[in-house]
Order: sequence, then C-alpha cells, then structure tokens
Amino acid sequence: MGTSSDGSQAEDDNANPDLETSVFDYRSLDEIKAEIQKTYLADDRPWVIGYSGGKDSTTTLQLIWYAIADLPDSEQEKPIYVISSDTLVETPKIVNHITSSLDNVNEYAEKEDLPFEAHKVYPDVSDSFFVNLIGRGYPAPNQTFRWCTERLKIDPADNFIMDKVSEHGEVVVILGARKAESATREQVMNLHSIDGSNLSRHSKFANAFVYTPIEDWTVDDVWDYLLQVDCPWGKNNRDLAALYQEADDECPMVIDTSTPSCGNSRFGCWTCTVVEEDKAMENMVDAGDEWLEPLLQFRDLLKATQDPDEKPKYREAKGRRHGNVREKDNGSDGIIPRAYKFEFRKHLLRKLLETEQTVNELRDEEQGYLDLIRDEELKEIRRIWREEEADWEDSVPQIYNDVMDDDLDWIQNDLGSFSTEEAAVLEEVCAEHDIPPKLVKRLLDIELRHHGMKRRAAIYNKIDKVFRENWETIEELTAEIDGEDPERWEYDVEYEELMQ
Repeated sequence: MGTSSDGSQAEDDNANPDLETSVFDYRSLDEIKAEIQKTYLADDRPWVIGYSGGKDSTTTLQLIWYAIADLPDSEQEKPIYVISSDTLVETPKIVNHITSSLDNVNEYAEKEDLPFEAHKVYPDVSDSFFVNLIGRGYPAPNQTFRWCTERLKIDPADNFIMDKVSEHGEVVVILGARKAESATREQVMNLHSIDGSNLSRHSKFANAFVYTPIEDWTVDDVWDYLLQVDCPWGKNNRDLAALYQEADDECPMVIDTSTPSCGNSRFGCWTCTVVEEDKAMENMVDAGDEWLEPLLQFRDLLKATQDPDEKPKYREAKGRRHGNVREKDNGSDGIIPRAYKFEFRKHLLRKLLETEQTVNELRDEEQGYLDLIRDEELKEIRRIWREEEADWEDSVPQIYNDVMDDDLDWIQNDLGSFSTEEAAVLEEVCAEHDIPPKLVKRLLDIELRHHGMKRRAAIYNKIDKVFRENWETIEELTAEIDGEDPERWEYDVEYEELMQ
C-alpha cells in the first residue's frame, strides 16, 4: 500500500467489495478521506468517537484526524468528542496505554487547533464491578449472565451520548466496528443501515446515528494501515502492535450487548470470567510482568465459583430482590444458586485487598501505586452490607483495617447504634429459639430506620416482604433434597487449595 505521510493513497480502479478482500483493492485512502470529510460537513451534528485504545478504534480515530486536519480551518467547526469507557477493572497495562493516548489527543488537538476533545467515562459507583460483585453478591459474569457489560461499558457511554444529544439535539457516534469481525456483527450493522447514507440508526437512541468508516476493512487492512501511517497524536503504532503480539483481538467500544466478550484480549478486564482462561494476562506474566500474577489468581478464584458442583459453597439459595428460592426448571432436581453468600463476599473483599497489597509490593516504584478498589466503592459496599445484610459488625472497616493496617474516613453511626455486642447477644437468643438471626436483624433495622417518622405506613409492607422471604440456606435446602446434613466451608482453606 503506497502512502504519504498524511495517510493519502493513489486511487485503485478495482471495485469489488468483499469482506475477504482488502478494502484497498477497490478503494483508496483518498476516497476514504473524502467520504469522511463529506460526512463531517453534511450537517451540524457533533461526532462522538468510541475509542478503546485497540487497533480498530485507533485506525478509525487516525483516519478521521487526518481527514479533518486537511479541511480548511473555517470548516473545522463541529466538535469531535473522543470517549473511552474505563470499567475500573481494565488490565492495568492497557489503562496506561489508553490514558496516555487520550492525554496526547488533547495535547496535539490544542497544539494544532483541531476540534477534538478526549474524555474518559466511568460507571457510577453503584454500578461498579466490585460494588455489585462484593457489595450485592452478583456472581462472576458468564456467557448467559453478563451483568457487567451494560453497567461498566454501555451505560457510561450512553450517558455521555445523551448529554450531547441534550446539548446539541442530535449526534453521530463513530465506531471502529468491522463486518469481518463476526457474522453477528455484520448482521447487526446491516440491520440498522440507512439506504443511501453513510450513517446507520443507533440501536437505542432515536436522536443518535452511527458512522463506521472501516466497516469493510479486514484485519490485515487495519495493520497494513497502522504500520505504514504515523499516528498523528504522537504515539507509536508499533508499540500498539507489540501489545497485540500474542493477543487474539481488542475489546471494542461497546454500544449494545451483541458485542462478544473481551476476555481473551489484552484490551479486556482483568476480572473477566466469561472465558475459560485469561490467556492474554497469562502471556503478560510469562513475558515478565510477574506483578500481574496475583490479579490472575484472584480472577481464577472467581472463575472457580462457576463450577456447578461448587456453587453451593459460594451461593445463596434465594434471590436478592424478592428473597425467594427458585427450583431448577430443566427437569433436574435442585435449587438454582443465586447471589454470593455474605460470608464469601467478606472473604472476597479481604482477598481483593490482600491482592492489592501483593501487586504493589511486586511493582516498581516508577509504576506507581495501583488501586484495585476505590475508597468510594468500599464505602458503598459498607452501606449496602449494613442496610441489606444487617451487618451490625460493620465488617468493611474491620476487614480494611486488618489487611491495610490503615483506616478511611468512615461515616460513624450512620445507621444507628446496633453493634458487634448486640449482634453477639442476638445470635445466642436466636440459636436458643431456632430463628435465623438475620431475619431478626432485618426487622430491627427496618424499625430503626422508620423510628420517629410521622407516617409509618410503609413499614408494614417492608416487614411483610421480609417475612415472605425464604430463610433456609442453600445447604439446608440441598441437604433436605439429598437427605444429608448441611456442610460448612472454610473459605480461606478452599482458597489455598485452589491456589495450590
């Protein structure tokens, strides 16, 4: 592919578009650039470019950068927002790559007076991975329950898009999606296409449209372009190629749930359990990044909880929302395991903090301290545990202090005066009368939160809801089915055996 320094290319007369054929056999870079410029100038709708830091999104941003830079200054009026979703559990090496890339985009755009603005978007603290996994007990994601994708990737991007729709009326979302990625991706892209237009309908928002300038490119086209055309914001595309040396693919910017898991990728989350093995992170460890090994072990611990035979060790029998038990409906006997047990979630929090300590002991000083969980997430987990799990022992500050030998600025007495001492007394009384202690704790917490209110009608519905919950453990329910005594597990012992 013959190119100039700005990415332009002589025209090619061949016009036979095929997903198996190089795009450069029937289109030149000059033609692609002209299409981008025409689309940009066609209306006053701002552009929002989804940037994951990977090869496809880098190619897309680079093409657009060169196309816009070649326009007269007077025509570069429409803002172009570059957004990257930071799930807060991205593989740390990739976080550094994306952060430095976004910083460079802003620096070079200002220096060259181009209409690009780079932004990171984050999930709300209530939607973060560890608040849901450890705080609420959501089980580690799998192919059929990928609760993480929407909360961590789709919603933050959607919120940014809707903010710009509110500000400008309509927007165009630019994605580095390619039809050759998969048959599903091609089908989705074709479904939303608009006849006679370069734009497609957004799958969710009526006032947003989608433009995919590299939709007909092959993976070879992408690398051919990146390795021959310099990155215009000061990065080296050969460094990007090095990140892909042993990886399968990038984790694309996600706008719908049809996007496949990124777990085999260097551009995925280090906590991803949708795939069997995290080969990308294993490769990083093998290549010398030994400080990633504790992250891999924590991820493998989460993956181990998905073993059907092991689920009773880790999961509750009843759901969080209604507290009911569901029996399997596939013809087999048994109970469908639901959220992680509270004791196991406490174990996970401790292991996560210990992992953070170990990782930072292995990292070089110039790499800086790596926070695996933020203070605001810890405080949100504490709130959820105290309100929903009747955690009178106030476990989060205790676990944090035990592991980190430090303390945070915890809000004191935010839910009343029940404490470890009251919990111990209650445990004894409930044991004598064979009553679940958590049931009584929940009832007392409801009364405490409604104490002093002039209108207390809502308290009766909440009390009724608590009484309607199933209060047997999954061990007890399973034991009833199997005619055995319920078995108890020591999570620290189980974890050590798993690591061995």
